[in-house]
Amino acid sequence: MPKKISKVLIANRGEIALRVIRACKELGIQSVAVYSEADEDALHVRHADESICIGPPESANSYLSIDKIIDAAKQTKANAIHPGYGFLSENPLFAEACEKNKITFIGPSAGAMRAIGNKTSARELMEKANVPIAPGKNDVDRKDTKTILKEIKRIGVPLLVKASAGGGGRGIRLIENEKEALEIIDLAANEAASAFGDATIFLEKFVTGARHIEVQIMADAHGNVIAFGERDCSIQRRNQKLIEESPSPAVDKELRTAICNAAIEAAKSCNYQNAGTVEFLLDEKTKQFYFLEVNARLQVEHPVTELVYGVDLVKTQLRVAQGESLTTLFPTQPTPRGWSIECRINGEDPFSEFMPSLGLIGSLELPNGPGVRFDSMIYEGLDVPLFYDSLLGKLIVWGVDRQEAIARMQRALIELQIGGIQTNIPFHQELLNNEAFITGAFHTNWLEENFVMPSKQDFADNNDFALIAAAWSTNFSTSKNTGTPATTETNNWARAGRIYSMRRDFRSSGWQ
Repeated sequence: MPKKISKVLIANRGEIALRVIRACKELGIQSVAVYSEADEDALHVRHADESICIGPPESANSYLSIDKIIDAAKQTKANAIHPGYGFLSENPLFAEACEKNKITFIGPSAGAMRAIGNKTSARELMEKANVPIAPGKNDVDRKDTKTILKEIKRIGVPLLVKASAGGGGRGIRLIENEKEALEIIDLAANEAASAFGDATIFLEKFVTGARHIEVQIMADAHGNVIAFGERDCSIQRRNQKLIEESPSPAVDKELRTAICNAAIEAAKSCNYQNAGTVEFLLDEKTKQFYFLEVNARLQVEHPVTELVYGVDLVKTQLRVAQGESLTTLFPTQPTPRGWSIECRINGEDPFSEFMPSLGLIGSLELPNGPGVRFDSMIYEGLDVPLFYDSLLGKLIVWGVDRQEAIARMQRALIELQIGGIQTNIPFHQELLNNEAFITGAFHTNWLEENFVMPSKQDFADNNDFALIAAAWSTNFSTSKNTGTPATTETNNWARAGRIYSMRRDFRSSGWQ
């Protein structure tokens, strides 16, 4: 039986750890932050009620160590663990360790994770539940060349070869003609073995010009499942999501009902509990959708659903985990209102092939105003660690419709100024002004096939604020990757003088 949660240990870092801590505070639940030596000064450590160091900077010896995290929960007497996203969030062994130690795991059971974690078994499960799946072939034996070629002819090219245990866009390769099929399958199998320790692969029909549509679900211990509409995650680079929005410009009311019902059946097929996302590929021409995978955790892009549906998904996770019923929490089916867009703000240089950019945050100006939210782990003076992913924060906006949401995001991107390191803000600014994005005429391959990031000079010529922002960033930079010495003065009077000079330059340039 679920028990009342009194103290939650957050087995994660960065903005998602902060997000969970804030939800705990509002519910009157104590929070415990774990941190590696590289994150000693992180915001989630400052804001938690308690904190405990779990090891060196390397993830394998800290955030990925089940034993250390369970031990930290015991030391602090936390009776629940929230895994966030990434790291151990979809690891059934972690869920089992929590259960063994009588700690509530805020997420699905280990059994549900295993049922849907392997993509081939998930396809079989969905087929039994009458959830549409793309034509394909499971458990391909690389040595059986005859069968492989036969299946490729049956499915037809183009098709994808995928790692059964894959995730995060890895272990996926496109086969465009039969001649190159065996070589590509070998590459995919080797990549899968290296990344996941499992070389099992499967074949799946490639849906040309597809949209990536996902449905946010929440399931309780009483058999109830709610679908909080869809998100469109079609703007991707190398199978990595960059911008998400809700609702999707490609989904009408009838299709929304069908795809949400399919997501609910997917959750029920494995007795799923807590938050999750059922992902689909949508053929926009035929309006046919196909099951892709289930993410057994909270997603990075969950805030767009929160803003459109007026729900706090993290609070709901906590309440469901302690046995509360969704019928009590939501007496009526939540309905969507307005439009929300999220831009992932990464530490990377969009003018240099999106190379990672790390170092000291020298200055920070946050966007504000109606309908703007910035979920982030950064602050002035933070030395961004090199041991983890490049996500600095998520800029989310809400508008009464898509047009207002786009205009609001364009404004918020201008206001968001991060000095000291390079970020992908210019990329988002350029994309939000692209006609195809504005009209919603894009698909999962559109970005790589059609979008070209302008040079830094061309971008600056078209954006009056860009040169000023660059100067501001350089003035207060202590970036480690530039190869040039940064300003090291700490005298506050000197810093104030520089700020005054910069502001005077801003005004003289016409910037307001």
